[in-house]
Amino acid sequence: MANPAVDHMDSVEDEIEAVSNYKPPPEKSIEQILEADKEDESLRKYKEALLGDAKSGNVIVEPDDPRKVIVKKLVLRVLDGPDMELDLTGDLTKLKKQTFVIKEGVSYKIRIDFIVQREIVHGLKYVQKTYRLGVPVDKMTHMVGSYPPKMEIQSYTTPSEDAPAGVVARGSYTVQSLFTDDDDNEHLKWEWSFDIKKDWK
Repeated sequence: MANPAVDHMDSVEDEIEAVSNYKPPPEKSIEQILEADKEDESLRKYKEALLGDAKSGNVIVEPDDPRKVIVKKLVLRVLDGPDMELDLTGDLTKLKKQTFVIKEGVSYKIRIDFIVQREIVHGLKYVQKTYRLGVPVDKMTHMVGSYPPKMEIQSYTTPSEDAPAGVVARGSYTVQSLFTDDDDNEHLKWEWSFDIKKDWK
């Protein structure tokens, strides 16, 4: 009989290997992107639509913040349950005291809201490591993609996952989240926690 824990760890290792084998494309400025293939009108219009605000110059949403990526919020979206939010703009150390309660076996997604300013960011990644009693029990890496600077908040939502179920799965978990990119820039790193319970209460 297959051991699901071992199978899951194998899939995690495969995922890590696949991510580590990925070679990012060379960075290009907005001007270089617009100049390339400019004789192809349909491609030019597509790129201009994709770049939006960026094609008109430097997009700066929060001038006092020098970062290219400002992560604003994490939203835990649960099927048949309330959305739960983490504000990532304040004191991140306080997030450990804010614990989500998740009903066992429920399907959920994680949405990250962020701002990209100043220049295009290539190969954004969301990495999440989950621990129970200090022991790693899960790791997932999501390729978020490349994003142009925009005045509006942009979002990425992970595919659906099912929370573990059963007596053994119930308890407290700690999560280390990292928003990074192809160049290993650490845009934001934070910790949060959740409890898996038999019911929402």
